[in-house]
Amino acid sequence: MKLKLFYHLKGSLLLFGLLLAAQTAFGQSTITGTVYDADSGEPLIGAYILAVGTQSGTVSDIDGTYSLTLPAGVTEIELSYTGYGTQRITVGTQTVIDIRMQSGQQLEEIVVIGYGTVKREDATGSVETVSSAEFNKGAISSAQELVAGKVAGVQVTTDGGPGGGATIRIRGGSSLSASNDPLIVIDGVPLPTDGISGSRNPLSLINPNDIETFTVLKDASATAIYGSRASNGVVIITTKKGTAGSKLQLGYNGSVGVSNPARTLDVLSADEFRSLITDRFGEGSPQVGYLGEANTDWQDVIFQNGLFQDHNVNATGAIKSLPYRVSVGFTDQQGVLKTDRFERISYGLNLNPGFFENRLQLNFGIKGANSQNRFANRGAIGAALAFDPTQPVFQDNNFGGYNYTAQLNNSNPNTLAPSNPLALLRQRQDNSTVNHYIANFTADYRFAFIPALRANLNLAYDRSKGEGSIFVPSYAAFAFDAGNAGGTDNIYSQDKKNELLEFYLNYNRDFDGIRLDVLGGYSWQNFFRESFFRNSNLDGTEVEENTNPEEYYLLSLFGRANVTIADRLILTGTLRRDGSSRFSEANRFGLFPSAAAAYKLIDVDNNPRGLNALKLRVGYGVTGQQEAGGFYPSQAFYQASLANARYQFGDRFVTTLRPEGYNANLKWEETTTANIAVDFGIFNDRLNGSIEVYQRTTTDLLNFIPVPAGTNLTNFITSNVGDLENRGFEISVNGEPIRTENSSLQIGVNVSVNRNEITRLTATEDPAYVGVPTGGIAGGVGNNIQIHSVGFPASSFYVYEQVYDETGVPVEGVYVDRNGDGMVNTSDLYRYKNPAPQAFLGFTTNYNVNNFDFSFAGRASFGNFVYDNNLSNRALYDALVNSTGFLTNTVPNIADVDFTTAQYFSDFYIRDASFLRLDHITAGYRFDDVVGAGSTMRAYLTVQNPIVITDYEGIDPEVFGGIDNNIYPRARTILFGLGVNF
Repeated sequence: MKLKLFYHLKGSLLLFGLLLAAQTAFGQSTITGTVYDADSGEPLIGAYILAVGTQSGTVSDIDGTYSLTLPAGVTEIELSYTGYGTQRITVGTQTVIDIRMQSGQQLEEIVVIGYGTVKREDATGSVETVSSAEFNKGAISSAQELVAGKVAGVQVTTDGGPGGGATIRIRGGSSLSASNDPLIVIDGVPLPTDGISGSRNPLSLINPNDIETFTVLKDASATAIYGSRASNGVVIITTKKGTAGSKLQLGYNGSVGVSNPARTLDVLSADEFRSLITDRFGEGSPQVGYLGEANTDWQDVIFQNGLFQDHNVNATGAIKSLPYRVSVGFTDQQGVLKTDRFERISYGLNLNPGFFENRLQLNFGIKGANSQNRFANRGAIGAALAFDPTQPVFQDNNFGGYNYTAQLNNSNPNTLAPSNPLALLRQRQDNSTVNHYIANFTADYRFAFIPALRANLNLAYDRSKGEGSIFVPSYAAFAFDAGNAGGTDNIYSQDKKNELLEFYLNYNRDFDGIRLDVLGGYSWQNFFRESFFRNSNLDGTEVEENTNPEEYYLLSLFGRANVTIADRLILTGTLRRDGSSRFSEANRFGLFPSAAAAYKLIDVDNNPRGLNALKLRVGYGVTGQQEAGGFYPSQAFYQASLANARYQFGDRFVTTLRPEGYNANLKWEETTTANIAVDFGIFNDRLNGSIEVYQRTTTDLLNFIPVPAGTNLTNFITSNVGDLENRGFEISVNGEPIRTENSSLQIGVNVSVNRNEITRLTATEDPAYVGVPTGGIAGGVGNNIQIHSVGFPASSFYVYEQVYDETGVPVEGVYVDRNGDGMVNTSDLYRYKNPAPQAFLGFTTNYNVNNFDFSFAGRASFGNFVYDNNLSNRALYDALVNSTGFLTNTVPNIADVDFTTAQYFSDFYIRDASFLRLDHITAGYRFDDVVGAGSTMRAYLTVQNPIVITDYEGIDPEVFGGIDNNIYPRARTILFGLGVNF
């Protein structure tokens, strides 16, 4: 029946086409010509030529020639070709039109959105793209660092370690307990938000040199097409590809550099420490007797000048109608903390041929990396701050020759004392190997009988495996275990698979001034992971091991319609229905709609004296969140006991099963976003930018909350409780004040302001509920210095108001009675400041004159506060001496604090950490025709993280989460690089 229906439909369409052809035969005209590559002059096979406003079209043949019959009334033709800029040409009286197409032009005019592209001037959502020419420079090993400070509303907080990850936040966090990470899509493949065991960074898979564009979708009208995982924004990464008709081009880009800690924490020197101990306890006291004779700067002992090298080679071109790009890269980065090292071999291959006169376009891509890691023990940073500076690094002993603190009554290590910082690094082997690759295949077919209709199939397989080991010898003093073998012999592994199948149809056609672009599709994705670990001491008497396979599925239907009227009014609507196996059957599916509109108030091609472009955009939409923590939060299951927790029956040990807590009523967290924006261009876009205002409201927060005793099988459970609101505005301005034949100056600035407030945390209104404690600190078990409370920003600091004496010194243990009840207790704790900045900005400057280029980029953050846990835990007189017989170093301003015992909850430790940071300064020079005609060589020098201006006295003011304790210092790197293309 279906087959017969198809043939009937096909026959009807053919008959209709013949009748239409007969009616329009009169008044037709025919044009012919040849399509060339503008750079090479070679003919382009399969370029598509369309009669604008109709479905009449043709493609260029093997020698680039074409012939097209134009229906009556058609005045324009449009040419398109993969990798080339789309062109519209007025026919007039011409009958022969030869066309030269410019490759790469498309990147300037087209932006990538979900499941397609759109002209930048026709975008209705909040979308910003950073191309490879605009990326940050320096010792960069992960994709996130490329765009730090480049996009309004996007904060990128990097980790200081080699190959370290970075935290991306788009317009603030929209969740409390669930993930706040954006969805990452690489060449059409959505990635899981969590990384692989043994990896420093989920995006270390992609070599930054292979990235073409980095696109950020910020508002719901842009992100809703991704539905369930788009509540925190979407980042779309596209990699470089070959272009049809291009000749072989070889490229090399390499750099070498050296890094050192940009800043370390100021602690007492050996002489200052001796003076403090002597002055406080007196000559001849037992405390003075603990002092040594050495002068050791423990931070200098553990930190080093780390070497960096990065080398990448690539080949790009086309073999007849088969464009290709292949690349191989090697990265070797030492951390500024000794024993910290990251090595990576990356590879990438993209093949994108066309068939059937280019109506069928295929793309096969594989990208992957093998990384080797040696992780330094970051506990050495805290130990270096605390260890007695009068003690030597080495001594003759049975613990590897490293000095240690002995117990008072014997030579065994005192396990309460700080461990030797260098021993923590040298005597701990923490290594991992991670293999990760993504293979994806896409087929895009444009139907011959309906040129406006195309079908797209996307298949992908994402596979990663990480394995590692941690070994500590039994003779390490910090691994001492009285009466047991001690030491550590741990192994772990994780295998992850991500499978994707997506298919969609797209119809795009002009109807006499109305352009319709409709898309509808289906998505299926499976995530599987299997984790294993075995923790053991060296003789195997204490063993703990577990294997845990898990998986979940996402199933989606999605659609989008774009309508452009008179090339001025653009309307967009999207709808996605997502199903997640993380939720029970009753709550499995969620519906995520969005709508947006844009109107071009001014749109002129040439106005060098005033406004040439002015567009108003409005958008509204709903996105979802299902990253609830764990794969089965709404399902009942049993957990098998670990090997060391089995139940003994006589001489037999039986593995037991225990029920785990779950919430069968768990459902989607939803974020609703409203966005209003104005885009403008002045002086032929030499000055352009946008102003945006938004509001994001998250309801049914996935929140990890306590439950009443006896109501579940756990004390805390993930539930849908609470609402959260973000409000803000963004301003982006880009200008080119200098543009001459030999020089140019480009300046870009973006400013972002975001306000975050929790509006509900309980199912019913409860004024007595103070909130959810969070933000654990060092120095006390269970101490949380932050809280989520209604009416306040998330993660607000929850502290006492400090009282000061007449000289401005805080009075120990004396706080303001804020509620006036005559006593100071937990009822007087108050919410004071939070880690989120009140405003942040990014800035970029590029200057070119002839073959010389100079650039710098940076960021600034205002009103972000940090809890100085180093100060609260170290500036204490009681902490100087331990009753078990050892001394602990402190900070120089201990006298300014003048506390004897810990006062962790004083607001004295909440410090303004506003900062201005230059991310890089780069100077380069290009040499032309060095290898042959058309070849180039560019040599450059980069200083990364050269300047940080701040009043904050800790190691670094840029602290994710707002608690400064044991922070890995960011490096300052001097880098020399060379790029060759021929």
